Amino acid sequence: MRVAVMVTCLNDGLFPDAGRAVVTVLRRLGVEVEFPAAQTCCGQPMTNSGYLREAVPVVRTFVSAFGGYDHIVAPSGSCVGSVRHQHALVARRSGDPGLRRAVAATSPRILELSEFLVDVLGVTDVGATFRHTVTLHPTCHSLRLLRVGDRPARLLREVRGLTLVELADAESCCGFGGTFAVKNPAVSVAMGRDKARAVEASGAEVLVAGDSSCLMHIGGLLSRAGSAVRVLHLAEVLAATEADAPVAAEGGR
Repeated sequence: MRVAVMVTCLNDGLFPDAGRAVVTVLRRLGVEVEFPAAQTCCGQPMTNSGYLREAVPVVRTFVSAFGGYDHIVAPSGSCVGSVRHQHALVARRSGDPGLRRAVAATSPRILELSEFLVDVLGVTDVGATFRHTVTLHPTCHSLRLLRVGDRPARLLREVRGLTLVELADAESCCGFGGTFAVKNPAVSVAMGRDKARAVEASGAEVLVAGDSSCLMHIGGLLSRAGSAVRVLHLAEVLAATEADAPVAAEGGR
């Protein structure tokens, strides 16, 4: 089984520990992963803004970098949703039958981390230890586009020492939404503050999510409010062991 990691632009540029954690978890489970060096952006910022023709070269790069792999694993429901649902639209707009065929072959093979662990590997216990109280934010694209359901929660419940507490109104958007936060900053911040207040009220020490973009937004608002709550990507919690879990909880965005 050939497995590639798509680290995503945001993780590559700002939160590389999330990408490293994906590799740590998969190797612990006996999966040898590859990192195609030619990978770039999934094209979501362009496609979300309506620039489909401008996204064509990005999609070409994607299918070239990831063609031939059995599975492509990414620590981002947002980027996985873009590849799975938007690349076909971009390929159709290109008018290139070859690109359409390549997208049709590649896009279905991409999986968000929790999907790969639960559905492909058939595991929920990944051998992690994280002795902290955690609450989970189910990100919009994971929840609505990918329908990952309770997979992230099932993985967290198997982590040794972890206490998972409920997040009120968990399915509400945090307000980031990529370009939405740029175009509608006041609304974005208001939504984020609602989410941050719910996180504080949960009593959790750590907020976990499957998208670094949401964690960046919520974590920034928590930090500005002087909150002691830290944020970590799901992959980082699943990669944690008895030795490094206390250190991991000190990290934030």
